Order: sequence, then structure tokens, then C-alpha cells
Amino acid sequence: MAKITLDQVRHSYTDRPESSSDWALKQLDLVWSDGGAYALLGPSGCGKTTLLNVISGLLHPSEGRVLFDDRDVTAVPSDRRDIAQVFQFPVVYDTMSVYDNLAFPLRNRGVPEPQVKQRVQEIANMLELRDVLGNRASGLTADGKQKISLGRGLVRSDVNVIMFDEPLTVIDPHLKWQLRSKLKELHQQVRATMIYVTHDQTEALTFADHVVVMHDGQVVQIGTPVELFDKPKHTFVGHFIGSPGMNLLPCEIVDGCPTFLGHRLGTTEVVQPPTGAGRLEIGVRPEFISFADAGLPVDIVRTDDVGRHRIVEVMHNSHTIKLLSPEDKPIPEGKGYLAFERDKTNVYADGWILEPGKHSWTD
Repeated sequence: MAKITLDQVRHSYTDRPESSSDWALKQLDLVWSDGGAYALLGPSGCGKTTLLNVISGLLHPSEGRVLFDDRDVTAVPSDRRDIAQVFQFPVVYDTMSVYDNLAFPLRNRGVPEPQVKQRVQEIANMLELRDVLGNRASGLTADGKQKISLGRGLVRSDVNVIMFDEPLTVIDPHLKWQLRSKLKELHQQVRATMIYVTHDQTEALTFADHVVVMHDGQVVQIGTPVELFDKPKHTFVGHFIGSPGMNLLPCEIVDGCPTFLGHRLGTTEVVQPPTGAGRLEIGVRPEFISFADAGLPVDIVRTDDVGRHRIVEVMHNSHTIKLLSPEDKPIPEGKGYLAFERDKTNVYADGWILEPGKHSWTD
């Protein structure tokens, strides 16, 4: 397995990029540790597949270097990078047995048959394919075929990284959870460096130890699922992760405290916008807002019961705010007041979080 480093990598599909929009990948500087489980998360068109192709060697970056364990592989072709890839649609040989499909990558590299048998049995046990090893792959369901694809990626012990490109897209929803759990379990067993590409936040957050969130060709945050949820570094992260996403409200900074239409919604620490900052916003997730006896006055617009909690939509001066209310908590009728958790309330300047000062702000 390998540590993967992207050193000032940029890529454009145009010969002479001039503006920022000409770059499919804006400058990336990333280090992914050996043996880590990572997810590349973002919407279609954000650059995930381009980045995956740069790592795999299918695409030569316009600028920068790709290193495996500090060895520059930027110019090394894909077939010499020792990478295993699992694609969105299962890649299997239907005329072969399940056993022969799993054995193929090893036999293709001249591995002795006794070692092939041992390794195939190990992977088949991990993926619960042992009972169908003698069956033709053509007779398996879509999830069974995807298990074979996973197995072919895992069967080699000499790969630098295993990359999964939207591997569960064609899997029935009730089977996705099982395969996600199996992938997590497999990573814990084999400790291979794994990169999982997806636009599905649930897949990313349940699989990865660290999630790389991409937007418009750049990485806007790398963090654990808890870090991405509690403290989004960019408003896109707050919007993209979570359901409902983070509330964003226009604000001003008065004596280090954010104010929303004249109402002070203090944070735990002083914040100051940088010189020349444009758009200022307060960001707070629905989970960190509650009804109170006093606070921001709102009109109750709508309540949706989603089981263990209710999504409540309220308004203040034409600005919509959403909060999650537990089933056992009463909801005011018509009008109410909101309280924001200060340590979960962030301030953003032009989309990026403002780092607080060292002194606490108090009423």
C-alpha cells in the first residue's frame, strides 16, 4: 500500500486555460496516508472523476506531481502504478466461474496456483462468496457481481491503492447498506489505502475515516464525518452535508458579534471579518436551533413529521430557517422564538468560515 501525495496538481481540458473556470481541477495539495479509508464527495461535475483519473494515471495533470510513497509517478502509465479499480458497473467475465474471476488478476501476474487458491479462498470468505465459487458469474444478481468486482480489487496484496468509483449506484437500495458495511469491514481487515468516490453523503460518511469534499474543481474541506457536520469550513459543505442542510443567514459583525437584521446571535468567541470581505453569513445547522421563551422572533410556517423528530420551517422577515424538533417537545402555534447554540454557530465571509479570536463574547 502507499501514501499518496498530490503536489500542486491542476488540470484543464483546454490547451490554454485563462480563467478560473477553465480549470477542471484547481490547485490541489493533498496527502493521503498509507492504509487510510478516504471518500471523495461532491456533486456531478465537481472534479471527482478527473482527480481519480489523475491518481490512476489515465490522465496526465496539466501541472503538478503525483507521488506514491514519495516516488514521483506523474509520468508512470496506469498499468505500472499497481492500482485496483472498482467501477460503477460491475466488470466481470460472465462465462467464467466466480472462482476464476477472482483468480484472474493473480494468474495474469504469474502467481503460483497454490497461492492463488489460498488468496481466492480468503477473499471469498470475506465477501461471503464461498458457496458460489463454482457457479458461473452470469447467474449472479447485480450485487453478487459487484462483490466479484470488489473481490478482484482486493485479491492482490501488491496494490498501492484501491479506488472505488460510485460502486453502489446500480445496487438496490436495501442492499446498499449491507455492501457499505462490508466495505468498511474489509478495510479494517486488509488495511489497504482505499479511495471511495461518490456523490452520496451517506455512503461517504459511513465508509470513510476522512472525507474530501470537492466543489467546483477544488477541495473545500477534508475532515472526519463529525468535523464536517459540526464545523463546516465552507458554506457548500454545510449545504451539501446534512438533511436539511445548514441554515445560512445574512449578517453583520458588531463588536465582534454576528447580528442578523439587528438581532445579536453571538458565538462563543469574537469574530472579525478580513479586510475587503464581501458577503457575510451566519451558518447554523437545524439540529442546533431550538424554540425558547425569548430570542429571535419567528412565524411558524410548516411542520413535517419524519418519525423521531419534526422538521419545522419558520420565517423571520422573509428569511426561511429550518430546525429539528424532538417528537416530545411542543411546537408553538403561529409564532415563537428561536435560540441558537453558540458553540455551533459559525460565521462565513465569502463562503469561508471565519476563525474566531481568543476572547469570548458575552451579552
